[in-house]
Amino acid sequence: MPISYSKLLKIFEEKGISSYTVTKKDKIIGQATWKKIHDGGHIDTRTVEALCKYLDCQPGDILEYVPENEN
Repeated sequence: MPISYSKLLKIFEEKGISSYTVTKKDKIIGQATWKKIHDGGHIDTRTVEALCKYLDCQPGDILEYVPENEN
C-alpha cells in the first residue's frame, strides 16, 4: 500500500491507545476505520483531521506515502 499508517500505530502503542479508547470511549473513529488502519486500507481526510485533532499532531506525523516498486 502506498500509504503507511505505521507512525500512527506506533503513537497508539506509545500512548496506550486501544480500540476501545479511540472507538468507544472517546468516539474519534469507528471500529471499521480502526480495522482499515491496521489492515492498511484507505481512510478519508475527515478521519485524518479527527485523529490529528485528538493526537495534537499534523498528518505527516501519523501517515506517510511509500511508493510501490515499479518493477
